[in-house]
Amino acid sequence: MFTIAADPVGNGLVSSLARPGGNVTGCSILLPDISAKRLQLLTEAVPAVSRVAVLWNPGTPYHKTLLKEVEVAAPSLRLQPVPIAAQDPGEFEGAFAAMAKAHVNALFIADDPVFAISRTLLLRLAAKNRLPTASSNRDDITAGGLMSYGPRWSERFRTAATYVDKILRGAKPADLPVDQAVKLELVINLNTAKALGLTIAPSLLLRADQVIE
Repeated sequence: MFTIAADPVGNGLVSSLARPGGNVTGCSILLPDISAKRLQLLTEAVPAVSRVAVLWNPGTPYHKTLLKEVEVAAPSLRLQPVPIAAQDPGEFEGAFAAMAKAHVNALFIADDPVFAISRTLLLRLAAKNRLPTASSNRDDITAGGLMSYGPRWSERFRTAATYVDKILRGAKPADLPVDQAVKLELVINLNTAKALGLTIAPSLLLRADQVIE
């Protein structure tokens, strides 16, 4: 039983979302699939962005899929993605030095436990380097990131609990389709925007599920 698998098919956890086909099922957040949309929202929030750093972890299997999604989506958005790898907080300083050398003007943060645990340091370095950030977790935005677009994590955990109940009552994991995140939320931090000298378009603010002021 998995709770927040980013790419269960790509990672080999299940044969397909509709028919898991084994002894494992659960909830997916399909993060690689929403990368293009998050990039688009980033360009709406920061129209001047042209080179975007993509912070990823080589130790996280689904990140390779995410990088491919970003590379496919970037040309139509007139963006040049710059992959920057980091596997632990000790590599963050070097990662931001590489971003500065590459002259990026925004940061796309791939969802990862290492990045989540160290979000305070990560976002402090982003602020120091005056980089607007886009991620999937709203906790990054309450901690000072610019914008997030992704699933409601609390909803994923509640759905996982219902799956646990069904399995305990005798349901076979192979018969339970992987539940996909339906509700995706956009959160924008206006305080961060102001600190970066950015003016967020009213049309984007109206579409946001939450605006932090």
